[in-house]
Amino acid sequence: MSAHILLAEDDGDIRRGLVATLESEGYEVTAVANGAQAMGLLKQETFDLVMLDVMMPKLSGFDVCRELRSAGIDSPVLFLTAKGEEVDKVVGLKLGADDYVTKPFGVHELLARVEALLRRSRPAEAEPETMKLPDQLKIGNTTVDRRNYRLIAGENGQPLTRREMRVLEILALHSGEVVSRDDLLNGAWGVDYYGTTRTLDQHIAQLRKKIEPQPDKPVHILTVHGVGYRLENE
Repeated sequence: MSAHILLAEDDGDIRRGLVATLESEGYEVTAVANGAQAMGLLKQETFDLVMLDVMMPKLSGFDVCRELRSAGIDSPVLFLTAKGEEVDKVVGLKLGADDYVTKPFGVHELLARVEALLRRSRPAEAEPETMKLPDQLKIGNTTVDRRNYRLIAGENGQPLTRREMRVLEILALHSGEVVSRDDLLNGAWGVDYYGTTRTLDQHIAQLRKKIEPQPDKPVHILTVHGVGYRLENE
């Protein structure tokens, strides 16, 4: 099954060229001309990779990346930018982007980065310890349905993303113990992940909204400052 890529690029010539290049490699591509269109699609369906031009009308690539990470969407993000300054690269990575290429870029470089991001985003094989966890995990008054990627509280249910589930599984394996940010990133994103811990923190924030009675005063997913997170299941 080919990967489905969302491309947001306001320059029509570049957009058409990228679509032709990606489709020639067997990828399915949905292309839009601005950030607002991209965000609308991201709220409706899941993409294996999101490619964002930084400078776009209505919503910039930075704006789209910020919104999708805040919404708990964990598709890998590749920035396309004409800017080469270090500050722009740093800003993009801090917002939760996974990589970037600077225009003008070569086709081979772009395809190599696309392939690398898709490879790193594929689910890692389950660790033997993870397979020992029950199909349903209890966290406070909520139940984590591992088979169906859902969080159930009373009669209400909420979907969990693949990465949210992986983070919860790792914390559950070490319930009551502190798990470092690096260990959580390596376990949920893979050892080849080049992003920042801010991506993890954003996922934790989304999990708290779904699990904690008061997300701003968590009692289950606790921060251990300077180290990582601890799951308290009592």
